Formats: sequence, C-alpha cells, structure tokens
Amino acid sequence: MPNLRGFFHQAEMSTKSINYEFKKRLNSTLGGEAHSYCYQCGACVGDCPAAMYSEDFNPREILLQALLGNEEALTGKDSPIWNCTNCYTCYERCPQAVRPVEVIIALKNICYQKATAASEVNQIVESVRTTGRTVKITSLSDRRRKELDLDEIKAVPMGELENLFEP
Repeated sequence: MPNLRGFFHQAEMSTKSINYEFKKRLNSTLGGEAHSYCYQCGACVGDCPAAMYSEDFNPREILLQALLGNEEALTGKDSPIWNCTNCYTCYERCPQAVRPVEVIIALKNICYQKATAASEVNQIVESVRTTGRTVKITSLSDRRRKELDLDEIKAVPMGELENLFEP
C-alpha cells in the first residue's frame, strides 16, 4: 500500500495558503462566480488563440490560480489576463459551463478597481470618459467614410455616457 501521509500533508499545507477572501471577491464580481466549478480539463486551452501565440497566457492556468485564490498572480502588475482576446472560444468549449472568458473579464474588472490595470486600459477608459470613443476620429476617418458612401459619425451623447461612469 502506498504511503499517502506526505501527500495529505502537502494538500493540507496548500489549503492553508488559499486566499479565500480573494475567492469570495471574485465570486461576488459579475462573471467570476463560476470559477469554482473548473475541474482543470484543459478544454479552454485547445483552441485559444491567445494561448497559441503567447507563452504567458493559458486560461487553464488562470482558472487554477483563481481556484487557489492567487490574487497577486491574477491582478498584479504583470498579470497575463490582459493577453485574452475575449473571443469566447473557451466559453463554447468548457464542458462545465465555467465561462473562463467571463472569469477573466471579472479579473480585469478587479484589476481596474485596484488600479493595477494595464496602462493601455487606463488610456482607453480616459478616452471614453472624455470623447465617448476608444479611438480618435480624424479627418482621414471622415474622408474615408465619404469615399465609401457611409454616414457621418454622429456625436456621442456624453450626458448619457457620464451616467454610466457614476459610482
């Protein structure tokens, strides 16, 4: 019979280091509540375009870190979550309906709340707050739209947008 004493001691030690407060926060964030159902099958990784092109990105590993409550790895300055393309392939592939992309979006929202989001995200948010757009509209945009017989770009209703940014 194999000696399982070391195995159980190791498992006991690892449960002591789980950050249950972070797991609770992730569970209460929209989209993060299903992470606890992940059983690490790896279906999310198979067709993931971000995992194909980035050695740092692996949705299965991100879900494992979420299961362990590893807040720093997931919401720290160099978190790999920003490599997610939000393509929803993992959402379609997951047999457990964990919806990994939504867990990752929830993690991104936590990063933004903690002010640890990637600097590019803060630039985009500021652009939306001030102009209502993620990109600057230039005279080239207008000219090209005319060439393609497209309507002019309408002004953004900033009053409505400001309501969305209220806490």
